Amino acid sequence: MTGFADDPFVAAVKPLVDAMGGEMLPPERAGADDVVLAWEGTDVVAVRLPQLADSLDRILAALERRSGRPLAELDRKAKQEIVRILEARGAFSVRHGVETVASALGVSRFTVYNYLNREKDA
Repeated sequence: MTGFADDPFVAAVKPLVDAMGGEMLPPERAGADDVVLAWEGTDVVAVRLPQLADSLDRILAALERRSGRPLAELDRKAKQEIVRILEARGAFSVRHGVETVASALGVSRFTVYNYLNREKDA
C-alpha cells in the first residue's frame, strides 16, 4: 500500500474526500457501494462515502469551526444563514435533519422551520 498513499492523484483528491468525511481505500478493497476513481484508464483509489447522517454532523462541525464559536452562540441572522447553507446542501432531506440542526443551533424545530419558510417567502 506504499504506492497507493504516494500517488499524486490520491494526494490531489484527499482534501475533497476528507471534507466529505469519506475514506480512501486501495481500489482492490472497494465494496459495492464505494466509488472507484480511475486516472488514465487505471483504477487508483476507492472512496467510501459516509452515511448521510454522519455528513450532516461533519458539515455542522465545519460551520462551527468556520464561525469560531459554538453555533448556538450565534445571533439570529447568523443562524438563519447557517440554515440557508444547510438547506442548499440537502441537510433537511436527512432523517432527523431538522432536529439535528435545531439542537446544534440551540433553537427549537419550529424555529428552524420558520427560518426555512422565511427563506422561501423572500
